[in-house]
Amino acid sequence: MGPSADSISPLSNGLDPKSVFNKIWRGSEDGSIRLKPMPKFGDPYDEREWVKAHLAAVFRYWGKMGYADGLAGHITVRDPVLPGYYWYARFMSVFLAAPVFCFQWSSGASPIALKVSKLVLVDPNGRPSPYGAQLPINNAGFFIHSAIHQARPDVKAAAHCHSIHGKAWSVFGKPIEITTQDACVFYDNHSVYDNFGGVVLASEEGKNIARALGPKNKTCILQNHGLLTHPWLFVVGTTVDEAAYLFTSLDKQCHVMLFTAAASSSGLKPKVIGNEEAEYTAKFVQDPDVAYSDFQPEFDLLVEETNRAFLK
Repeated sequence: MGPSADSISPLSNGLDPKSVFNKIWRGSEDGSIRLKPMPKFGDPYDEREWVKAHLAAVFRYWGKMGYADGLAGHITVRDPVLPGYYWYARFMSVFLAAPVFCFQWSSGASPIALKVSKLVLVDPNGRPSPYGAQLPINNAGFFIHSAIHQARPDVKAAAHCHSIHGKAWSVFGKPIEITTQDACVFYDNHSVYDNFGGVVLASEEGKNIARALGPKNKTCILQNHGLLTHPWLFVVGTTVDEAAYLFTSLDKQCHVMLFTAAASSSGLKPKVIGNEEAEYTAKFVQDPDVAYSDFQPEFDLLVEETNRAFLK
């Protein structure tokens, strides 16, 4: 049985003791030493610059993780300034987004070389706007991401690529199992699109994927495609940082599932975490501020490793 979240000692530093995020860290009593949640902005133009910096960082991180696969893969983030516009970025070419602000990276550039100045701002019609890099975007990415952003107004960032473990697990057309603490982030937060309609070059297939994601899930496995986090994986998030963390976590859990399946062939049987314990853990690990914070060590490391090159 999982412990009650209310059993954790309340904070004495004036911060909200009922906040899930405030229960995962311990700082000074006066609150001067604390873990910072997602930033809040009074100026949408300041938020735009923050969005661009973090989107570029996520692409650099994906490059480090080995997720680049030709023209496949895309990330979109809603623009805080222009409704219906997306920042779009894409591996080895350009990434697209639908009716939102989108940054995309240029054709022929590797994800490792991506930087803020190569991001594309896509208009509601899926065309590069004059406010970002003047580069083409990925057509399949447009159909997928536009459908998801239209169906899910709560989604600010959506990410998809053909990671190796995600592709391998996707061929089974099965959801991942909640077999580890880290996997609890996908408890009641995960779906499977159990059909492969080929390369997505029409709006209807994008709508099918959006329906498979559902009204509340943040992660989806696309059979014979990959992962969508919002024989593929697809993930979505409140921030691009959350989407990045969820995508990497889902790909890792797919890796765990493949290892588990191999071990099961010898007669070993995996122990799946119970619903009560999984639900309790999910309350913490699914919190958007927690997921955002999980990616910040990678962001800080990229700033140091690149001498801020991706911010140019």
